[in-house]
Amino acid sequence: MELDKIHTPVLLERCLELLDPALAQPGAWAIDATLGMGGHSLAMLTRYPGLNLIGLDRDPQALEIAGTRLAAVADRAHLVHTVYDGIEGALETVGVDGVDAILFDLGVSSLQLDRAERGFSYAQDAPLDMRMDGTSELTAEIILATYREGDLRRIFEDFGEEKLAGRYARAIIAARNEAPITRSGQLVQILQDATPAAVSRNGHPAKRVFQALRIEVNTELSVLAAAIPAALDALNVGGRIVVLSYQSLEDRIIKRLFAKATASTAPAGLPMELPEHAAKFRLLVRGAELASDDEIEENPRAKPVRLRAAERVREG
Repeated sequence: MELDKIHTPVLLERCLELLDPALAQPGAWAIDATLGMGGHSLAMLTRYPGLNLIGLDRDPQALEIAGTRLAAVADRAHLVHTVYDGIEGALETVGVDGVDAILFDLGVSSLQLDRAERGFSYAQDAPLDMRMDGTSELTAEIILATYREGDLRRIFEDFGEEKLAGRYARAIIAARNEAPITRSGQLVQILQDATPAAVSRNGHPAKRVFQALRIEVNTELSVLAAAIPAALDALNVGGRIVVLSYQSLEDRIIKRLFAKATASTAPAGLPMELPEHAAKFRLLVRGAELASDDEIEENPRAKPVRLRAAERVREG
């Protein structure tokens, strides 16, 4: 891979703008909870020469590439192989009590999408793997071979919001009774054959199923639901968090957890709010920010992004 041709991260300048008051503090520490190929981390460490950063990723291949890209600032970059709900353990490993900035860039990375052999893309025939961490055991192939029809339908409905979940689950069961489903091309053909012609004109029939399988393989939503509270707990007062999500299921979790963190805990009916009931966080953007047309034109992968951000305003 030519490191100088790796794409620009989504909403890079907007992320840096929102995190700037925290990153610019003397002796600041940041967490890049989804390190990927290190684009956001490299930008932060380059722009803020006093910054120390902890980069987390479950993908050993991503950690290797990021380590190469961050070689010039390696003394300030501490890379940890962990899923992003392992923030507390990562802090203990590095020996840091709290941080001033945290960034999450969720979803599947460019590295994973662009490597056909990883099996994330329905546009390329490859083994049905979909593991973000190749050392874990569960793969999409195992799911398709072992899950019952009801379980397949559930993950297609819950994680893919697929209206034809039942039809697709039945088609997969019927197909695997004839021959093992081991490659993405096989699965795409099964889904296409099971899709009514009128529906197939509304988009690729495999898109939502592949999303659902990827989420199930990597337990993405349960990990996210645990990671955001851990991240909020890790922030120092004045610390900021920015989260980029790329589909509605992720964004709903972020919205709910941010709403809880920015709400008063005062019991209903109190004549006044006591200081201990005041919200610990405040929102930095109203709702979810979208990418601009210019950003999308420059980087098409920014089209579905939803950005949310918050700041810690008092101790817990």
